[in-house]
Amino acid sequence: MIGINEKFPDFKLFGIDGDKILEISSQNYKGWKVVYFYPKDFTFICPTEITSMDKLNSEAKVFGISGDNEYCKLAWKKAHKGLKAIKHPLLADCGLKLSSEIGVVDQENGVCLRATFIVDKNNVIKHVSCNDLDTGRSVEEILRTLQALKAGGLTGCQWAPGDKFVG
Repeated sequence: MIGINEKFPDFKLFGIDGDKILEISSQNYKGWKVVYFYPKDFTFICPTEITSMDKLNSEAKVFGISGDNEYCKLAWKKAHKGLKAIKHPLLADCGLKLSSEIGVVDQENGVCLRATFIVDKNNVIKHVSCNDLDTGRSVEEILRTLQALKAGGLTGCQWAPGDKFVG
């Protein structure tokens, strides 16, 4: 898996943003990004994470990615009450090319692991986390970590915006 201080690869993927199918290029988005991977559309844990990821929109551009195609994502978004209102794109990594390049594929099941990357304005990875297929992520901790990284100081384990830096 690619890691801290490595460049996150540029990508150009089809996906959905709102109710439209679009080709989305990471090069069109400057600033901080959160790129998260999830196993499959039409599952049970994934929507709990996806709907929560909108909490990050004020701090970074957010992209959700799985191996399902853009038509599947659009159908899922239209069918799932909670997903209808999300404000970030869901992208289709058909063939798992990007996911394989960065090392977040569960080879046994042929799907993405639950991986999260926080990427700075220079496209450098500053945070990586990865869960097995059956364990959802804490968006609150991703948000706290993103805010701490953006603060630019020494932040303790429970640091929150407004707290003093360590040291």
